[in-house]
Amino acid sequence: MTDYLSWRQEDFAYHTRVETRWGDNDMLGHLNNVVYNRLIETVVVRFTMGPMDIDWQRDTCYPIVVESLCRFHQQLSFPETVTACLRAGRIGGSSVTYEIAIFGEANERPASTGHFVHVFVDKDTQTSMPIPDNYRAVIEAHTK
Repeated sequence: MTDYLSWRQEDFAYHTRVETRWGDNDMLGHLNNVVYNRLIETVVVRFTMGPMDIDWQRDTCYPIVVESLCRFHQQLSFPETVTACLRAGRIGGSSVTYEIAIFGEANERPASTGHFVHVFVDKDTQTSMPIPDNYRAVIEAHTK
């Protein structure tokens, strides 16, 4: 069994900082559950548009999400700026599972952890295809 609370920021190859917003808090004064899922999506999108340099409008092959998961470990709230971390976990022929951790400003332990599975598809047929070599190289460089 994985000890998700032992994950540390330095265990991850890609980091991005995300500012929370006033409207992210719910009536209990902490980030609403859906915001954690948005944070997971944000780190993946920034990774794919940044280091992977994917252009969903022009590329003939791109990844689509087929599964995501978020585990909640502790509360975060506005006005925190969080650090969202990503590393490549399982890399298959046409898919990759990113492991994700979200850290609050002064927290060594993750406030949430999860994963995000991408399958690479052909733009025209929307059928799975092998991860192109250029994308695979970037993904492999972001394992820890």
